[in-house]
Amino acid sequence: HVQLVESGGGSVQAGGSLRLSCAASGYTGSSKCMGWFRQAPGKEREGVARIYTDGGSTYYADSVKGRFTISQDYVKKTVYLQMSSLKPEDTATYYCAARTGYPGSWYLPRVYNYWGQGTQVTVS
Repeated sequence: HVQLVESGGGSVQAGGSLRLSCAASGYTGSSKCMGWFRQAPGKEREGVARIYTDGGSTYYADSVKGRFTISQDYVKKTVYLQMSSLKPEDTATYYCAARTGYPGSWYLPRVYNYWGQGTQVTVS
């Protein structure tokens, strides 16, 4: 079982930056893919970025490509999402997710096994 806790959310003006953290605990060795998702009120949860824990391969949604960076710290068992050049449309609750094994479609919420409780990001 894996537990995920997000932190680092807050309010920022357009053009600003934030760094989100996802601290993992439990049997984290089984998690091969870590993803960041976001969900605005009344909207579907959408994939933002993912990273493969073995090798560090990354991928991004077109909407955040060039602005967001996903990374990991093996020692701290933490995944980060560095967000720059933030826009009002980035406003959402951001969730960290983990999957055992490699998903065929990383951006689909249903393929993930574990989820954090989310952290709010507001861009004005």
